[in-house]
Amino acid sequence: MTRLRRSTIAALLALTLPLPLAGAASAAVPSGAPVAAAVSVSVSAGMELPRPTGPYAVGLTTLPMTDAGRVDHWVPASGARQLMVSLHYPARAGSGAPAKRYMSAEEARLLLERNGAGMTFPAGSAKKLSKTRTYAREDARPKGGKFPLVVLSPGFTMSRMTLTLLAEELASKGYVVATVDHAYESLATAFPGRGVLDCVACDKAESGEVPFSTVPKGRSKDVSFVLDELTGPDPAWRYAKTIDRKRIGMAGHSIGGNSASRTMADDRRVKAGINMDGTFFAPVPKKGLDGRPFMMLGAADSVPGSPDASWGKAWKRLDGWKRWITVNGSDHGSFTDAPVLLEQLLGAPQEPALSAERAAGITRGYVSAFFDRHLKGIPQRLLNGPTPGNPEVVFHRPAG
Repeated sequence: MTRLRRSTIAALLALTLPLPLAGAASAAVPSGAPVAAAVSVSVSAGMELPRPTGPYAVGLTTLPMTDAGRVDHWVPASGARQLMVSLHYPARAGSGAPAKRYMSAEEARLLLERNGAGMTFPAGSAKKLSKTRTYAREDARPKGGKFPLVVLSPGFTMSRMTLTLLAEELASKGYVVATVDHAYESLATAFPGRGVLDCVACDKAESGEVPFSTVPKGRSKDVSFVLDELTGPDPAWRYAKTIDRKRIGMAGHSIGGNSASRTMADDRRVKAGINMDGTFFAPVPKKGLDGRPFMMLGAADSVPGSPDASWGKAWKRLDGWKRWITVNGSDHGSFTDAPVLLEQLLGAPQEPALSAERAAGITRGYVSAFFDRHLKGIPQRLLNGPTPGNPEVVFHRPAG
């Protein structure tokens, strides 16, 4: 199955649990233990993401970026290419102020309206979603030291906010995380002074006017610009000195995962990458990725021999450390915030599926382990093969 869906929220309704969860633990997860052991979601009057499990407090700042050297390729009349970047980072405990919202009320309304077409949500859902509790503190002072940088790229039509639980987790474990929204590629992202832009890319790609490969190719240029802005001689972020520019990784969901491999092909600064259940519309180059590590983390149907042949082709071309992992019971959106949020928003979880708790834990556990190994040099048993505490996780090793 091609891993690109317009109605993501509707597709995720099957990902919720039949029973509510309670509590929120913060202990670290031992290697080989169930990676969701430290992830719980409490269902209350308000909504919340799972608490990060790392030792650091999490800071947050938002940076609008404009690439004056590029005209927007979706809407040339709009002028220079614009991006929105959320930076999560290890912070000094107690500094900054708690983040006021998950997203704006208008972004939340449009996310539900446009991505949940044909669905009925309870009254007040947009307001409730916008006020979802996160664990970042806005403009907190960074922790001393230098940390690897990880770029996150969201799925097609989705906003950067839908990767918040992963961004907070990585920041709590000692990473600066830049989650990027690309103008005209989301159904619910506001840009300063411009409101929520139409998803022009959605219409052009889905109508066949342009190939879907245009998206990851454009995002590769976007991410290279973001790296210039964060690691160059005149950085856009005042705390950019906390970034170790020699240790940069990238991960993405759906077409954002393909964008990770495409960016690695174009920009050697990115040392390691992850594709979370995304079709490789822009193929891995025949020459590979110059030996750099790459992980394919997919839904239950993203197995060798599936109708999406792009994963098999990518596997053969990956020429460094590589893993092909799928998660039984998961679906395309299991690697985002959606299962956790829908479980609380709808109040009536449904079968069948991987629970929201496990989906969040597995995503955070395996993504963190990958970057710990390849950006920090810390051995990770979790990545060596199946572990008793994670029976849903399947390792594939096809020839090639």
